[in-house]
Amino acid sequence: MKHQYITIKNVPLNNNCPECYSREGLQLTFKQLFKETKFFKSITNETTENLNCSVCSTEIFPVMWTEDIERVMNYQKKAFIPKPASFKFKKLAWILFLTIDVLIILTLLVVFDVIKI
Repeated sequence: MKHQYITIKNVPLNNNCPECYSREGLQLTFKQLFKETKFFKSITNETTENLNCSVCSTEIFPVMWTEDIERVMNYQKKAFIPKPASFKFKKLAWILFLTIDVLIILTLLVVFDVIKI
């Protein structure tokens, strides 16, 4: 099963970076979990957010946040609308379902003597 996070939204922030004190580099990224197997694809409700500084190439963890960053993060979390959760069967799953259905129908027909072998 392949799990990956797809980027839903990038938000540049005007706050100072706690590491390099630059006002231009903070980038908030929201991601949502995407699962894929041979039989289905799905988007889940699980989301993550990362705060990175592109100037000093540092991930800013919550321990390093200032009050201003925390206030902006809370606002952005409330404003963020993730994609709705979805689930879709692939072609292989539909073929498997149809094959099983046909086998069940044939078995029932043989059991009830509709078809004689």
